[in-house]
Amino acid sequence: MDISVVVPLYNEVESLPELTSWISKVMDENRFTYEIILVDDGSKDGSWEMIKKLRDGNPFIKGIKFRRNYGKSAALNTGFEAVKGNVVITMDADLQDSPDEIPELYRRIMVEDYDLVSGWKAKRHDPLSKTIPTKFFNAATRRMSGIHNLHDFNCGLKAYKHRVVKNIEVYGEMHRYIPVIAKWAGFTKIGEQVVEHRARKYGKTKFGMSRFINGFLDLLSIFFVGKFGKRPMHFFGSMGVLSFLTGTIITIWMIIDKLHAISKGLHYRDITSQPLFYIALVAVILGSQLFLTGFVAELVARSAPERNNYQVEETL
Repeated sequence: MDISVVVPLYNEVESLPELTSWISKVMDENRFTYEIILVDDGSKDGSWEMIKKLRDGNPFIKGIKFRRNYGKSAALNTGFEAVKGNVVITMDADLQDSPDEIPELYRRIMVEDYDLVSGWKAKRHDPLSKTIPTKFFNAATRRMSGIHNLHDFNCGLKAYKHRVVKNIEVYGEMHRYIPVIAKWAGFTKIGEQVVEHRARKYGKTKFGMSRFINGFLDLLSIFFVGKFGKRPMHFFGSMGVLSFLTGTIITIWMIIDKLHAISKGLHYRDITSQPLFYIALVAVILGSQLFLTGFVAELVARSAPERNNYQVEETL
């Protein structure tokens, strides 16, 4: 099979007939073999009934329904488990992503041999309250992830090699960082394609301003897990030792300073009456706690069943 199209959706009953018809038209014109996997994330507006109706008229449509709303990451991860196509395309169900982009995305994966190609909505039909925070969000993600050639990490329109989606796990709200997750999994050939951003035709957006706060916290999480997930002591232990040594050095310096003052017959203050003593005490306690946290995290990591789960490219 050439292409699997994964469409996560939540309360998008009005757009589904037009979207699936448009995708099928593009596939037939380019003679692709394909499947459309619609993942209903607990919709309450009759989306699942519409999916069943569309399935009766098009055997290439497949549906997956969640009992309740779990979020876009869960829908994508479940869709990835079900795909069979050599190239996997993800797109939103609100008709803001154009299926006409699919042939070029497919070509770049198959001909240019990219692992992942992410869409870039260079011209957006969104208010400034959304576009300005998005620019800051993407800039921070580029800096922290090291993927400097992507302008829009959160674009729903992406293309992947089959093996990429089968070797990554998307959970929580990590769908914003699939390129970062893919990079940490060893898929480093990541490209970008300028795509059309269409104005929303039906319904309203399901995401509020809280996604920017949650998105930044998720970025910190994925950065930490990707870098220190299998060796947490390297992070907590280093921070703990640094804090402990800082507190110890400050304490030793205050003791030496007091002994020097006594030997010279100079006036001196009690160590415990100096604010610096309490800063040193906090640094020592914090350092001990960080070191113990790293030790416990190391024990947990070594007990995890996936501790030796490494990505093997090929064997002979």
